[in-house]
Formats: sequence, structure tokens, C-alpha cells
Amino acid sequence: MTHPQPDPIDHRERDHRDGPEQPQDGPLDAGPFSAWLAGVRGALAGDHGSDVPCGTCTACCTSSQFVHIEPDEHDALAHIPRALRFPAPGLPRGHVLLGYDEHGHCPLLVDGACSIYEHRPRTCRTYDCRVFPASGVAVDERDKVRIARQVRRWRFSHPAELDRVEHDAAHAAAAWFQTHANASPAVLPGGPPPTSTGRAILAVAALDAFVDRTGPAPRVVPEPDPHEIRVTLSRRRGRRSPPP
Repeated sequence: MTHPQPDPIDHRERDHRDGPEQPQDGPLDAGPFSAWLAGVRGALAGDHGSDVPCGTCTACCTSSQFVHIEPDEHDALAHIPRALRFPAPGLPRGHVLLGYDEHGHCPLLVDGACSIYEHRPRTCRTYDCRVFPASGVAVDERDKVRIARQVRRWRFSHPAELDRVEHDAAHAAAAWFQTHANASPAVLPGGPPPTSTGRAILAVAALDAFVDRTGPAPRVVPEPDPHEIRVTLSRRRGRRSPPP
């Protein structure tokens, strides 16, 4: 399987402190796929933040994104004015969202830089738009044009066969969910995630179910047993995975 690897403009552990984003249109090195996969899984599990070579891009801060903040994020909550937070629909008491202004910008983005960078929420620390080229899921929200442009720049490398197999498996997972999710409530009791980010993260989380490692070399399984997908997702959710 070949990957239509992104084509050109701009992204976020990101350092927004250096001033406004500069327009760019060249490709960006996303790194070896399997190494990226290990890192993003650790970030989603809450082990560490994402390490995204974004330069001065602020696409994720200027694309009408709601930022989920959990009750245990005391430092972030202490630095975000109460007036900017509101209860997160469908989540337990204490979970809040940080909204955006009339331009779709995070209200804490000042002069092109995050004004609370050292205290930013976990959602911001773990966000990595490379999940889109990793899974092949398109950024389909109309207010996420800048993120979509950035996504088209990323290029993963495949120095080992496993890099390519795991990348293919992520695409296979995304395709499976697109085709089967609504018909498989046992796998996704609440239905597929409503956002493209959630669907991309889901594909990455389920990836292992689409790889057969029992033979002499790993290979992609396009149609695994749904039970295997459910078990794989349960294992991942048993650690941490932020609401999509």
C-alpha cells in the first residue's frame, strides 16, 4: 500500500514563543513512522507531551478548537481565567472546555504566541497533527483549513519494513472504521468519534489489531476479527486517551 504523503503549509511541542507564524510551503520531516508511533502512544497515555517540530506554526491555536481540560490539571486551570472556561458537555463535573474567539483563535494566543505556554493544558501538550497523515484520515472540518494545509506538509520515512507495515496498518484501521463502525456497536458502543481528530486517533489506537506478527515478518490484516479490535482498544483505553 502506498501513502499519498502530504503535499503543502504549517504546526505545534511546539514552540509558539518565538512570535508570529511565518508562511512556509515545503515538506516537513515527520520522522520514522514506528518511532513516531511509540512517541504518540506515550503522549496519549499521559506519559509525556508530544514532541512536534512545529517551529512557529500556530495552526492548531487558530482553527476554532475547543480545548478539553480535566479536573486534575490544577496548574493549567490556575492560569486560565474562569470566564474563558465552561462545562464540557457529556463529561463529569469538573471537566471544562476552553473556547475560541470570533476569529477562531485561542483567547490565550497573544501576538502569535501562547501566553501560558509553560502552563498549557494537557490537550495542547499532546496534540500532534501528524495523526492525520499517519492514518490517512482527512481534516474535513471547514474551520480547520490551516491544520489541513499543515497536514499536507508532513512526510513520514520508513527506514525498516515495520515502519511501512505499521503505517499501512493505520490506514487499514481508518478504512475499517469508516466502513464498519456504525455496524459494530460491540467495538464502538458510543459510535465513531464525531471529529476527524478523534477518528485519526482511533485508527492509531487500533493499529495493532491490523498487524499480524505471528509469521516470519509482520503483515497487514485489512479485515481483522472485530473482537481483536475491541481488545486492542480496551488495552489502550486502560491507560489514557483523551476524549476526541
